[in-house]
Amino acid sequence: MRRLAVALTAALTLGVGLTACGESDPVAGTGTGETREITHAMGTTKVPAEPKRVVVLDTDKIDTALSLGVTPVGAATAGEAKSWPTYFGADKLAGITEVGVLTEPDLEAINALNPDLILGSKFRQEKFYDELAKIAPTVFTEKVGVTWKENFLLDGAALGKEQQAKDLLAEYEKRAKDFGAKLGDASSRKVSIVRFMPTEIRLYGPDSFSGIVVGDTGLGRPERQMLADKEDKRMDRVSPERIAEADGDVVFVTAYGEKAAAEQAKVTGGTLWKGLSAVKAGKAHVVSDEIWMTGIGVGAANKILDDLEKHLAA
Repeated sequence: MRRLAVALTAALTLGVGLTACGESDPVAGTGTGETREITHAMGTTKVPAEPKRVVVLDTDKIDTALSLGVTPVGAATAGEAKSWPTYFGADKLAGITEVGVLTEPDLEAINALNPDLILGSKFRQEKFYDELAKIAPTVFTEKVGVTWKENFLLDGAALGKEQQAKDLLAEYEKRAKDFGAKLGDASSRKVSIVRFMPTEIRLYGPDSFSGIVVGDTGLGRPERQMLADKEDKRMDRVSPERIAEADGDVVFVTAYGEKAAAEQAKVTGGTLWKGLSAVKAGKAHVVSDEIWMTGIGVGAANKILDDLEKHLAA
């Protein structure tokens, strides 16, 4: 992933240009009329050099914006989560208007905010792109999770914060590497990542957001969660009867919404869960779903490192 991030950084350096207003159509909402040309999942779009009214349509976008010091005027929420990332603090979220959910953005609400930039994801909102692009310059990333570093750099460039994004990503990667080095033989410690959903239980693999963060530290993963025989190495499903497959030296557990939390309580209260070696050793930890799963940005990544330091450093 680090090689991919470096490659994208180079691409952005070459591909993001600043254009004077005499050379391109001015974009509403910019004081100078200058634009940046951004190549993204849906094509090439001219965006304001310094966007002032940004709407974000995925959880990684709000993490990115806030991490880079930009408070969106509007943001979609993540379905069952029904909120924005509280790990930034209530003061950072004040004044943001809800504009639907990730898979169904509210176009009327977005239009009413008079945005000068919209950030979204082809993976979630492709069918809305043309309508969104009529409202304001719109930039979409391709995938979710596995490309979170590339997405962060691309969105940072669209926000006019390209260098700051590069710096924050480099700082995070150094912190992750340094933490792993302090652990000694980090790879020998197998970290399990389990997420309860309303209708299923998931084990997260090396290509998931949280799996990538854990991997950046050099920590190991249980063989079951390496998903070696799977084409999609983000996650796999497991039934309550097979919850023993969630074991590891340490287990981090999240739940997506109230229904999932009820299922989590049911399963973790059972004998099969209590029989896990990590549980018996007191090394199963409930952590925030919005940080480990839906944050998908450098802000959330650093919060995951906080959790790893809290539970593993000793």
